[in-house]
Amino acid sequence: MRVATWNVNSIRSRVGRVVDWLGTEDIDVLAMQEIKCTEAQFPFEAFSEAGYEVELHGLNQWNGVAFASRLPMDDVSIGFESAPGFGKPLDDGSFPLEARAIGVTVNGVRLWSLYVPNGRELDNPHYAYKLEWLANLAAETTGWLAGHPGMPLALMGDFNIAPLDIDVWDVAAFEGKTHVSQPERDAFAAFEKAGLIDALRTRGVEGFTYWDYQQLRFPRNEGMRIDFILGSSDFDGLVTGATIHRDQRKGDAPSDHVPVSVELDLETEDDDD
Repeated sequence: MRVATWNVNSIRSRVGRVVDWLGTEDIDVLAMQEIKCTEAQFPFEAFSEAGYEVELHGLNQWNGVAFASRLPMDDVSIGFESAPGFGKPLDDGSFPLEARAIGVTVNGVRLWSLYVPNGRELDNPHYAYKLEWLANLAAETTGWLAGHPGMPLALMGDFNIAPLDIDVWDVAAFEGKTHVSQPERDAFAAFEKAGLIDALRTRGVEGFTYWDYQQLRFPRNEGMRIDFILGSSDFDGLVTGATIHRDQRKGDAPSDHVPVSVELDLETEDDDD
């Protein structure tokens, strides 16, 4: 089973590119982030014609996460229970929840598509929101692992964190900025402490996954590694290959992110024949 994650930066703008890539790369399950649309606006037909079903969580023209799969998806979860909200308080004093997390189970593998808050600036309320969101997700992850031992689990998506200095083209250029601050890196490390494994880095797959549209960042390879597939040991044990699809940053109207994929070796009933 081939599983991938991709911040598509508006699925309506890039549906043809995404669907073509699914077929070319023989992807079974794709986690998407920043779909930037509601369910009523999602281009379901193009995916259906290609043989994919879609589950999504989209509330407006911002954020939004989804899965496209040509295999059955079960146990769909919209958001996680302790996810904090952000924005203008509601009448009850709580904050609006954003469309940043969706979970599905495919062939016994539990997958999450995640779009972690950006943080904006270190003194911005969005930064505190980002850290709280990550801390709550890490606590939930610990509970999922404890409650379902042996189930392969993967958190996939745009984490908006460069956990190591080598994950940005010039760490000095990020001094005093988000994505590389120590609290953010500590928040990322909490997932590894919980038992998750970076499926690509542990296999020696290097490279960036994001390049800003401005200042010729891509031609100069001034990028960041902020998109990840973090799996439990049971998930990681199934991984037989991993790839950063850098070429998807080329061509007409690309996303500013590229897909990241893994290949899983899943036993089926036919394996014993």
